[in-house]
Amino acid sequence: MNSQENIWLPFLKDCQNQIKYQENTPCFGRVSRVAGLVMEATGLKLAIGSPCHIPLPSGHRLDAEVVGFGNERLYLMPLGDVEGVQPGAIVIPTAIEKPTPSLFHRQTGPDNQSTHGRRLPVGTALLGRVLDATGQPIDDLGPLQNFQTAPLYSQAINPLRREPITEVLDVGIRAINSMLSVGRGQRMGLFAGSGVGKSVLLGMMARYTSADVIVVGLIGERGREVKEFIENILGTEGRARAVVVAAPADLPPLLRLQGASYTTVIAEHFRDQGKNVLLIMDSLTRFAMAQREIALAIGEPPATKGYPPSVFAKLPALVERAGNGETGGGSITAFYTVLTEGDDQQDPIADAARAILDGHIVLSRNLAEAGHYPAIDIEQSISRAMHNITNTNHQATARRLKQLLSVYQRNRDLINVGAYSPGSNPLLDKAISMHERITNFLQQNIEECFDIERSLNDLNLVFNH
Repeated sequence: MNSQENIWLPFLKDCQNQIKYQENTPCFGRVSRVAGLVMEATGLKLAIGSPCHIPLPSGHRLDAEVVGFGNERLYLMPLGDVEGVQPGAIVIPTAIEKPTPSLFHRQTGPDNQSTHGRRLPVGTALLGRVLDATGQPIDDLGPLQNFQTAPLYSQAINPLRREPITEVLDVGIRAINSMLSVGRGQRMGLFAGSGVGKSVLLGMMARYTSADVIVVGLIGERGREVKEFIENILGTEGRARAVVVAAPADLPPLLRLQGASYTTVIAEHFRDQGKNVLLIMDSLTRFAMAQREIALAIGEPPATKGYPPSVFAKLPALVERAGNGETGGGSITAFYTVLTEGDDQQDPIADAARAILDGHIVLSRNLAEAGHYPAIDIEQSISRAMHNITNTNHQATARRLKQLLSVYQRNRDLINVGAYSPGSNPLLDKAISMHERITNFLQQNIEECFDIERSLNDLNLVFNH
């Protein structure tokens, strides 16, 4: 028996050494197909969301992420241009590979953890800076210093632990403060077509809102609009207390998705520190379109007007991360812009956003064309938290103004052609006499700021003038 053990012992030790060697040997796969936005790889078994990269002949590497799998193949979504990728190129899981020169290489924060792929910079070091979707500064102000890092994705707070919305947030816009009062921790949608003053209204909120920190996510917008928003609309005053994440339209869809999540991560970090955060994301529609591109590329069938089901699952997962924190903590008051193509309020994304947000502000093209700014359509807009954060007198006055505005709009054609006989409808007579005052009240110049107290006083003056 002992002789048999002596015979097999060297063989077993050799097997053990072979196993250790295999454990320490980096595994890799091969690119088998590149079609459109998706690459297919074989020879690897990775979870969805795992980061990996493909070494390029230039000496750099193309970062990618696993977005699906099937038939022993992984579906990879690249984070950059696929130019230079060759058939059979090596695919290496990033988590087990030592750092190499990368097109998307990021620094390591003070916590000595790599921010590559899943952890990105957060903290006060980001204030006043403009970052891309990977956490790299793009404002030519030098690298980030003394920053922390946080996971890119996190779970929403338990709804039973959230602090309820009880406090009014001053956004500096008279029409919103008085007619569509927003609560601290509320999530609002800004529904607008193109060219109706959406970006200008967001810039006014960024400058005038009473918040400790402003986090702006420019997702899927034109590159020209990014610089214009930062310099002309946000301004020096707004930028000093703001963090801007830019993921313009020319980036791959995965980076646009990551930009939206990264914007939310930064806001969550400040909220967890007890700060009141204003989160502005422009736009939620571009986020949904990026997810649609990915889903269709990996074969998910379209369901509603070309949008796969995963799009409608991603929207609440992103939005629910905003809002109030746990009792006694900070808050994230969020404004998400929703593009209504052709001013169609029944667009699938617009309809889904209305269902998951705490209210919506609709900008009217007719008002914008008439020179009425901000072009807020009071009739179609609503704040679902207003009745919980305002007193009965304020609610009654706002409801009375909305009634007068509504009855005037319904009879506008009769009034314009002279077909209405004064005295036949007392409510309409009052609406006609007060229409100019109401219209002037709802307008505001870009350089004007109306706090809550002044907004409510002006609302009462409309009826007491």
